[in-house]
Amino acid sequence: MKYPKLRELKEAVTSLVTPAYTSKFPATEHVPFSNFRGKPVVDDANCVGCETCANVCPPLAITFSDDREKKIRTIRRDYGKCIFCGQCQEHCITGMGVKLSDKIYDIAVFNRADNVEYQHKELLVCESCGAVITTVEHLSYMHRKLGPKAFASILNLSVLNTRLKLAGGQDLATGSSGTLQRKDMFSIICPNCLRQVTVKYLFKGG
Repeated sequence: MKYPKLRELKEAVTSLVTPAYTSKFPATEHVPFSNFRGKPVVDDANCVGCETCANVCPPLAITFSDDREKKIRTIRRDYGKCIFCGQCQEHCITGMGVKLSDKIYDIAVFNRADNVEYQHKELLVCESCGAVITTVEHLSYMHRKLGPKAFASILNLSVLNTRLKLAGGQDLATGSSGTLQRKDMFSIICPNCLRQVTVKYLFKGG
Protein backbone atom coordinates (compact mmCIF):
# COMPACT_ATOMS: atom_id res chain seq x y z
CA MET A 1 0.00 0.00 0.00
CA LYS A 2 1.35 3.36 -1.02
CA TYR A 3 1.38 6.19 1.48
CA PRO A 4 -0.32 9.46 0.41
CA LYS A 5 1.85 12.18 -1.00
CA LEU A 6 2.57 15.24 1.09
CA ARG A 7 0.50 17.40 -1.28
CA GLU A 8 -2.55 15.14 -0.93
CA LEU A 9 -2.11 15.05 2.84
CA LYS A 10 -1.94 18.84 2.96
CA GLU A 11 -5.15 19.18 0.93
CA ALA A 12 -6.94 16.71 3.20
CA VAL A 13 -5.98 18.61 6.35
CA THR A 14 -6.87 21.96 4.75
CA SER A 15 -10.34 20.76 3.78
CA LEU A 16 -11.05 19.84 7.39
CA VAL A 17 -10.45 23.34 8.74
CA THR A 18 -11.82 25.47 5.87
CA PRO A 19 -15.50 26.14 5.07
CA ALA A 20 -17.22 24.44 2.13
CA TYR A 21 -16.65 26.04 -1.28
CA THR A 22 -20.11 25.19 -2.59
CA SER A 23 -23.25 27.04 -1.48
CA LYS A 24 -25.89 25.40 0.70
CA PHE A 25 -28.46 25.21 -2.09
CA PRO A 26 -31.46 25.11 -1.83
CA ALA A 27 -31.31 26.33 1.77
CA THR A 28 -29.28 29.31 0.57
CA GLU A 29 -30.36 31.05 -2.63
CA HIS A 30 -27.84 30.82 -5.44
CA VAL A 31 -27.02 34.01 -7.34
CA PRO A 32 -25.83 33.23 -10.91
CA PHE A 33 -23.33 35.33 -12.81
CA SER A 34 -24.63 38.04 -15.14
CA ASN A 35 -23.80 36.03 -18.28
CA PHE A 36 -25.24 32.78 -16.91
CA ARG A 37 -27.22 30.78 -19.48
CA GLY A 38 -30.30 29.40 -17.78
CA LYS A 39 -33.66 28.10 -18.97
CA PRO A 40 -34.83 29.39 -22.37
CA VAL A 41 -37.91 31.57 -21.87
CA VAL A 42 -40.29 31.82 -24.83
CA ASP A 43 -42.16 35.04 -25.62
CA ASP A 44 -45.28 33.80 -27.39
CA ALA A 45 -46.07 37.26 -28.77
CA ASN A 46 -42.73 37.43 -30.61
CA CYS A 47 -42.41 33.75 -31.54
CA VAL A 48 -43.79 33.11 -35.03
CA GLY A 49 -43.39 29.31 -35.06
CA CYS A 50 -41.02 29.26 -38.04
CA GLU A 51 -39.10 26.07 -36.99
CA THR A 52 -35.70 27.80 -37.03
CA CYS A 53 -34.98 26.99 -33.38
CA ALA A 54 -35.84 23.32 -33.93
CA ASN A 55 -33.49 23.12 -36.93
CA VAL A 56 -30.50 24.45 -34.97
CA CYS A 57 -31.14 22.66 -31.64
CA PRO A 58 -28.26 20.13 -31.18
CA PRO A 59 -30.01 17.76 -28.70
CA LEU A 60 -33.36 17.98 -30.56
CA ALA A 61 -35.05 19.40 -27.48
CA ILE A 62 -37.42 21.39 -29.73
CA THR A 63 -39.74 19.52 -32.09
CA PHE A 64 -42.65 20.54 -34.33
CA SER A 65 -45.76 18.64 -35.41
CA ASP A 66 -48.40 19.92 -37.85
CA ASP A 67 -52.09 19.03 -37.91
CA ARG A 68 -53.28 19.90 -41.42
CA GLU A 69 -56.95 19.24 -40.69
CA LYS A 70 -57.09 21.49 -37.63
CA LYS A 71 -54.47 23.85 -39.12
CA ILE A 72 -52.48 23.87 -35.90
CA ARG A 73 -48.72 23.64 -35.42
CA THR A 74 -47.66 22.24 -32.05
CA ILE A 75 -44.22 23.18 -30.74
CA ARG A 76 -42.81 20.86 -28.07
CA ARG A 77 -39.91 21.99 -25.88
CA ASP A 78 -38.26 19.44 -23.60
CA TYR A 79 -36.06 21.35 -21.17
CA GLY A 80 -34.79 18.06 -19.75
CA LYS A 81 -32.83 17.64 -23.00
CA CYS A 82 -31.73 21.27 -23.27
CA ILE A 83 -27.95 21.85 -23.06
CA PHE A 84 -28.33 25.65 -22.75
CA CYS A 85 -26.17 26.30 -25.81
CA GLY A 86 -28.14 29.41 -26.79
CA GLN A 87 -28.55 28.44 -30.46
CA CYS A 88 -32.31 29.03 -30.33
CA GLN A 89 -31.79 32.57 -29.08
CA GLU A 90 -28.93 33.24 -31.52
CA HIS A 91 -30.89 32.19 -34.62
CA CYS A 92 -34.38 33.45 -33.72
CA ILE A 93 -35.56 35.39 -36.80
CA THR A 94 -37.44 37.97 -34.73
CA GLY A 95 -34.63 38.29 -32.20
CA MET A 96 -37.15 38.30 -29.36
CA GLY A 97 -38.93 34.94 -29.58
CA VAL A 98 -36.75 33.20 -26.99
CA LYS A 99 -34.21 34.39 -24.44
CA LEU A 100 -31.98 32.41 -22.08
CA SER A 101 -32.79 33.48 -18.55
CA ASP A 102 -30.00 34.44 -16.14
CA LYS A 103 -32.28 33.78 -13.16
CA ILE A 104 -34.15 30.53 -13.89
CA TYR A 105 -31.66 27.69 -13.39
CA ASP A 106 -33.36 25.15 -11.14
CA ILE A 107 -35.35 22.89 -13.47
CA ALA A 108 -34.82 19.60 -11.62
CA VAL A 109 -38.10 17.67 -11.35
CA PHE A 110 -39.24 14.22 -10.25
CA ASN A 111 -41.46 13.79 -13.31
CA ARG A 112 -39.80 14.42 -16.68
CA ALA A 113 -43.11 15.46 -18.19
CA ASP A 114 -43.05 18.55 -15.96
CA ASN A 115 -40.07 19.83 -17.98
CA VAL A 116 -42.00 19.73 -21.26
CA GLU A 117 -43.86 22.78 -22.56
CA TYR A 118 -46.21 23.05 -25.53
CA GLN A 119 -47.02 25.99 -27.78
CA HIS A 120 -49.62 26.21 -30.56
CA LYS A 121 -49.65 28.33 -33.72
CA GLU A 122 -52.23 28.68 -36.51
CA LEU A 123 -51.12 27.14 -39.81
CA LEU A 124 -51.53 28.23 -43.41
CA VAL A 125 -52.35 25.20 -45.57
CA CYS A 126 -52.48 25.14 -49.37
CA GLU A 127 -56.11 25.00 -50.52
CA SER A 128 -55.10 23.06 -53.61
CA CYS A 129 -52.69 20.29 -52.55
CA GLY A 130 -52.97 20.51 -48.75
CA ALA A 131 -49.26 21.23 -48.21
CA VAL A 132 -48.22 23.19 -45.13
CA ILE A 133 -46.99 26.66 -46.13
CA THR A 134 -46.08 28.23 -42.79
CA THR A 135 -47.78 29.76 -39.78
CA VAL A 136 -50.02 32.81 -40.05
CA GLU A 137 -47.78 34.72 -37.64
CA HIS A 138 -44.68 33.86 -39.67
CA LEU A 139 -46.21 35.21 -42.88
CA SER A 140 -47.46 38.32 -41.05
CA TYR A 141 -43.95 38.92 -39.70
CA MET A 142 -42.44 38.66 -43.19
CA HIS A 143 -45.15 41.01 -44.46
CA ARG A 144 -44.16 43.63 -41.88
CA LYS A 145 -40.46 43.04 -42.55
CA LEU A 146 -40.77 43.50 -46.31
CA GLY A 147 -42.96 46.58 -46.06
CA PRO A 148 -44.35 47.77 -49.43
CA LYS A 149 -42.46 45.01 -51.27
CA ALA A 150 -44.70 42.43 -49.60
CA PHE A 151 -47.64 43.42 -51.81
CA ALA A 152 -45.84 41.91 -54.81
CA SER A 153 -46.73 38.47 -53.41
CA ILE A 154 -50.18 37.11 -54.27
CA LEU A 155 -50.04 34.92 -51.16
CA ASN A 156 -49.55 37.97 -48.96
CA LEU A 157 -52.45 39.73 -50.67
CA SER A 158 -54.71 36.73 -50.17
CA VAL A 159 -53.92 36.53 -46.46
CA LEU A 160 -54.30 40.29 -46.10
CA ASN A 161 -57.72 40.10 -47.77
CA THR A 162 -58.94 37.57 -45.19
CA ARG A 163 -58.19 40.14 -42.50
CA LEU A 164 -59.32 43.35 -44.20
CA LYS A 165 -62.27 41.75 -46.06
CA LEU A 166 -61.49 43.64 -49.26
CA ALA A 167 -63.45 41.11 -51.29
CA GLY A 168 -66.28 38.83 -50.26
CA GLY A 169 -66.26 35.07 -50.43
CA GLN A 170 -68.44 35.05 -53.54
CA ASP A 171 -65.89 37.13 -55.46
CA LEU A 172 -63.08 34.77 -54.48
CA ALA A 173 -64.94 31.49 -54.85
CA THR A 174 -62.97 29.14 -57.06
CA GLY A 175 -64.98 25.96 -56.78
CA SER A 176 -63.49 22.49 -56.99
CA SER A 177 -61.83 21.39 -60.18
CA GLY A 178 -59.43 18.69 -61.22
CA THR A 179 -56.86 21.16 -62.51
CA LEU A 180 -55.63 24.49 -61.25
CA GLN A 181 -57.30 27.51 -62.81
CA ARG A 182 -56.04 31.08 -63.06
CA LYS A 183 -58.52 32.23 -60.41
CA ASP A 184 -56.85 29.79 -57.99
CA MET A 185 -53.98 32.29 -57.78
CA PHE A 186 -56.20 34.35 -55.48
CA SER A 187 -56.62 31.47 -53.04
CA ILE A 188 -54.17 30.39 -50.36
CA ILE A 189 -51.87 28.12 -52.34
CA CYS A 190 -48.30 26.95 -51.83
CA PRO A 191 -45.39 28.09 -54.05
CA ASN A 192 -45.48 24.80 -55.95
CA CYS A 193 -49.13 25.16 -56.95
CA LEU A 194 -48.65 28.85 -57.71
CA ARG A 195 -45.82 27.95 -60.05
CA GLN A 196 -48.06 25.45 -61.84
CA VAL A 197 -50.67 28.14 -62.40
CA THR A 198 -48.08 30.62 -63.64
CA VAL A 199 -46.45 28.16 -66.02
CA LYS A 200 -49.79 27.03 -67.40
CA TYR A 201 -51.15 30.47 -68.17
CA LEU A 202 -48.02 32.41 -69.04
CA PHE A 203 -46.10 29.85 -71.07
CA LYS A 204 -48.81 27.55 -72.40
CA GLY A 205 -51.37 30.16 -73.22
CA GLY A 206 -53.85 28.72 -70.62
